[in-house]
Amino acid sequence: MSVTTVSEDRATLKSRLRRAERMQRLRALGLVLPLFLFILVVFVTPIAILLTRAVDNPEIADNLPLTTTALKDWNGTDVPDEAVFAAFAEDLKAAQKSKATGLLGKRLNYELPGTRSKMLQAGRAAERMTEGPFKDAFLKLDPLWGKTETWNVIERASHRTTSFYLLKALDRQWSPTGSIEQVSPDQRLFVDVFVRTLGISVGVTLATLILGFPLAYILATLPPRHSNLLMILVLLPFWTSLLVRTTAWVVVLQTEGPVNDLLLWLGVTNEPLQLIFSRFGTIVAMTHIQLPFTLLPIYSVMKTISPNYVRAARSLGAGPFSAFWSIYFPQTMPGIAAGCLLTFILCLGYYITPALVGGPTDQMISYFVALYTNRELNWGQASALGAILLAATLVLYAVYNKLVGIDKMKLG
Repeated sequence: MSVTTVSEDRATLKSRLRRAERMQRLRALGLVLPLFLFILVVFVTPIAILLTRAVDNPEIADNLPLTTTALKDWNGTDVPDEAVFAAFAEDLKAAQKSKATGLLGKRLNYELPGTRSKMLQAGRAAERMTEGPFKDAFLKLDPLWGKTETWNVIERASHRTTSFYLLKALDRQWSPTGSIEQVSPDQRLFVDVFVRTLGISVGVTLATLILGFPLAYILATLPPRHSNLLMILVLLPFWTSLLVRTTAWVVVLQTEGPVNDLLLWLGVTNEPLQLIFSRFGTIVAMTHIQLPFTLLPIYSVMKTISPNYVRAARSLGAGPFSAFWSIYFPQTMPGIAAGCLLTFILCLGYYITPALVGGPTDQMISYFVALYTNRELNWGQASALGAILLAATLVLYAVYNKLVGIDKMKLG
C-alpha cells in the first residue's frame, strides 16, 4: 500500500471521527437545550427583571420631560427660576390629561411623605393656569414648591436609574447636600430585618443539623428493614403541604394547645407559655419543615462510608469517640455542608411560616417583599430588598466556597 493511500485513509478516518463527535455534541445539545431554555425563562429572566426593577426609575422622566430638561441648568441651591416652573406647569397639564399625576405624587411621596396630595392639588391648579408668572402661582398654592429640598428630590428622581430603593433597603438616603446618610431612627427598619432573617436562618440550620445528624447516622447503620421504616417517617412531611404543616403547629403551640396543657400537667409552669406568635414558634415550625432537607444529604453520604474505617481505627487502639470523631465524622462533611447550605438558603426566603406562627418582630425579609409587591405596589422597593438578599446569599456562597470548597459538597 502506497504512502499516499495510507495518508488518504487517515484523513478519511479523522474526518469521520470529527463528524461523529460533532453529531454527538449536537445530540447532547438537543437533550440539554429544553432544560437550558426552561432555566433561562423561569430563573434567569426573573432575576434579571428583579435587578432591573431595583434601579428602574421612569416615572418622573416620562411624565415631567420639560421639567427634567429645565432642571439641568439649575444650580441646586436656590429655588428654580420661572422657566422651570413654566415647564412644570406644562408637564402637569399633560399629566392631568394622561391621568399620571397620581403616579408622580406616589413616586415623590417615597422620598417626601405627604407630597402625593399636594401633587394632585398642583395638577388641578395647573389646568387653570393660562399665563405666567407660574412661579408665583405655585408658591402661592403651597409652600412645598418654594423649598429647595422639593426640587432636589424632583431633579434626583428625574434620572431613569436610581439608587434610592437600594439605599432605602439599607436604611440609607441621599441628603440635601448630595451625601449618603442614615434615615431617621423611626424609619430604620430593613437592616434589622436582614439581621433577623440571617439569625433565624442560622438558628434553624443549626437546629436541623443537631437533630438530623444522629438520625442520619441511625438510618445509615440500622438494618434495611428498620431503616426503611424510619425513612418513611422522615419523608412523611413531604406528603402534606407546607401550609398544612404550618397550621398544625399553630394548633399545637397555641395557649390552649397540647404542649401548654402537657407543661401545666407536669408542673413545669404555672401558667400557659407564649409559644405561638413568637421567635420560638417560628424556629420550631421551620425546623420541622426543613429537617429532611438537612438530613437526606448527610444520610446519602453516610451510606457510602465503609464501616471498615472505624473498625481499623478501633483495632489500632482508638476509643469509640476518637474513632468516630477522627475517622468517621470528617467523611460526613460533604453531606453536612450540602444539607446546611440547602437549608440555610431555603430559610432565607421563608414567608408563610413566619407570617402564621411568628409575631410582628419575627417577620423575615420575604414578608416585606410581599408587602411592597401586593399592598404598597412599590415594585422598586420590593425588587431592591430581593436584590440585597440575593447579593448577601451570593457573598455567603462565595465565603463558603473559599473556606470549604463547593467541589467538596455532595448531595448524594
